[in-house]
Amino acid sequence: MNTATTRTPARERWRLVVTGRVQGVGFRPFVAALARRLSLAGTVGNTPAGVVIEAEGDAASLDAFRTALVQEAPVAARIDGISVSPVIPTGAASFRVTAGPNRGGAPALAPDRAPCPDCLAEIRDPTARRYRYPFTACTACGPRWSIATGLPWDRASTTLHDFPLCPACRAEFENPVDRRFHAEAMACPDCGPRLVLRAPDGTEQATGDAALDAAVAALRAGHILALKGPGGFQLLADATREEAVARLRARKQRPEKPLAVLLPDGDWLGRLAHISDAERALLDSPEAPIVLVGRKIGAPLAGHIAPGLNRLGLMRAATPLHQLLLDALGTPLVCTSGNRSGEPLCVDGEEAVARLGVIADAILDHDRPIARPLDDSVFQIAAGQPQCLRLGRGAMPLRIPLSLPGPVTLALGGHLKSAPALALNREVVVGAHVGDLDSDAALRRLDSEARALAGLCGVQIERIACDRHPDYASTTLAEGTGVPVFPVQHHHAHAVACLAEHGVQNPVLALVWDGAGLGTDGALWGGECLTVDADGGWQRLGHLRPFRLPGGEAAIREPRRALLGLLHAHFAGDTAALAASPARALFDDAEWPALLRALDRGVNAPWTSSVGRLFDAVAALTGLRTGAGFEGQAAMLVQQAAEASPRAADAPDLVLDNAMPWQADWGPLIAALLAAQAAGATPEAIAARLHVALARFAVAAARVGGRETVALTGGCFQNRHLLQCCVAALRDAGFRPLWPQAVPPNDGGLALGQAVVARRAAHPARPEGGD
Repeated sequence: MNTATTRTPARERWRLVVTGRVQGVGFRPFVAALARRLSLAGTVGNTPAGVVIEAEGDAASLDAFRTALVQEAPVAARIDGISVSPVIPTGAASFRVTAGPNRGGAPALAPDRAPCPDCLAEIRDPTARRYRYPFTACTACGPRWSIATGLPWDRASTTLHDFPLCPACRAEFENPVDRRFHAEAMACPDCGPRLVLRAPDGTEQATGDAALDAAVAALRAGHILALKGPGGFQLLADATREEAVARLRARKQRPEKPLAVLLPDGDWLGRLAHISDAERALLDSPEAPIVLVGRKIGAPLAGHIAPGLNRLGLMRAATPLHQLLLDALGTPLVCTSGNRSGEPLCVDGEEAVARLGVIADAILDHDRPIARPLDDSVFQIAAGQPQCLRLGRGAMPLRIPLSLPGPVTLALGGHLKSAPALALNREVVVGAHVGDLDSDAALRRLDSEARALAGLCGVQIERIACDRHPDYASTTLAEGTGVPVFPVQHHHAHAVACLAEHGVQNPVLALVWDGAGLGTDGALWGGECLTVDADGGWQRLGHLRPFRLPGGEAAIREPRRALLGLLHAHFAGDTAALAASPARALFDDAEWPALLRALDRGVNAPWTSSVGRLFDAVAALTGLRTGAGFEGQAAMLVQQAAEASPRAADAPDLVLDNAMPWQADWGPLIAALLAAQAAGATPEAIAARLHVALARFAVAAARVGGRETVALTGGCFQNRHLLQCCVAALRDAGFRPLWPQAVPPNDGGLALGQAVVARRAAHPARPEGGD
């Protein structure tokens, strides 16, 4: 009689290193549950290199484990790679989640995530332990980047380290089948952070649940509330009350710039906006960014929300605290950055009292510190894809892989929309929006954020990149560090940032259109066509025909001056033609002769090739905007007018000459626009012609450049109508257009390009390509 012998499969142990967005997304609990399901023993822990797993069992189970890691990973995770190596089996009998070493490294954390459906249900359930608790979170949602003080992702390396878990929370944290198994950001009313409501002078008025009720009462009464959000303070007011919004604008000294609106549940979205499926998906995503959407005529909002504009910035609740306020009020709320004009975001209670006490009627604070200041991210759907316009909460940290290693390089961006970036071995970590550097406080914030980014990654800065403009505050900051400084031309940095985001290695043509950036010839560039090679070399192939800006900086703020400079060049300084032009009525008798003399003599009237200033000139020509407003306002109004044009427009081509670099002559276009304006054409028709002409210009430049791939970048490509016109025209002509999507096309993306260029540079301040 034969008896079969049953053999136990040979036991193996694998070490798996999983890289990508795998920390702060519930990945370790997922791994532990998967291992137990497959009867594997071992450990899983976060490390600076990624999530490290040691799994022990038979070969078939290990193979199934590796496959399931990719196929069943949490929704918020993004796996970039899994390396596997055999190690000696230990005979372990269980699978454990372990704390990893804190040695620094590239931040692989997930962004902060809005409350998940389970947590929302919990804070609304009167029988739940976390009913109305504003800091409710689990492995699927809650703060991540904003509270991280070190790596890897463990509670000890967050600003919750001083909030030890109570027995009930500890039991959830250690229960493998609980959704809070190793949820590092979890808390409850017994052991977590606590709200406190303060008067504008800092006097404590209420705490806990009473503070929440008092905040609701203040908003219901039409008051302004300063609220400590996940990345810093925000200013809230009832978005349906005209007097409340007007008071907020007056106190914040923000007369016209649009204000974001926080949406409650219910039918408010349908009442306020025209929204596409793609915009709705972005709005409802766990990252909860501000999303720009079309405003419905007659939307029940205060007129001061976005005066003169047909688009709204809408957002969902980013935290349980926001949702609790919305649930109690049932009305949309203005939700704007907690700062005074020209200053950075406030991040702690003392700062809020000192800087926001003159704006807010009450301050809703709490005792969980903010590690990383974060403004809200801003996105739109353009050319069928999400496009980031401001990088902040919900989108940070952003990591861009690089093909080649290089020295650790810190980049400081420009002067407007400043944001740092840090190039590590084979990737760049793009820092969050800091803002314009018009104040010492903003410059200190940029310095602090740059140093904190390097500290979090555990690296020493080997070189610093900045803009070539010597008067930018970020340039001054770079030069004072004692580290080798590598200035990078503004438009070159824009182009390289776009290519780095898309991982493009082949030579390309880059159309870089923005408001202004210092060129290698000392002029203000902004309508550039560059060739960019794989090794980072570049050349200015062509540009928009230059014209002077009377008053220099004043002309950047006042569209009427851009129009005067443009027409002065168009009429070759003919005084009579200028006096008969639409520009004359925009200046009084004292201003007019002085500005003409400045233009004739070239005194305080720099040359510019800027597409952004061309938009300003058309805004003034059409009467859409002539005087000072917020940055980019004139261009926004021209875009809005073009989108409202009732019929397809036609326009003369911008003719490219045969020089090197060539110039694109806008003369025939301006002549046509002047004639149309004199004939009574609407602003919409004139604006539409401008967009058509620029799209044709893009194709003409691409044909001369002779490169299949064409990058469209710079602040002008925040204009989604311009972007869509150019993308469509280039595709129809057989070209492959690329444009920034994850990284802002404006100066918020400059640091990425600077970091990549500076890593390749051989010596500090080496000459760059150009004319």
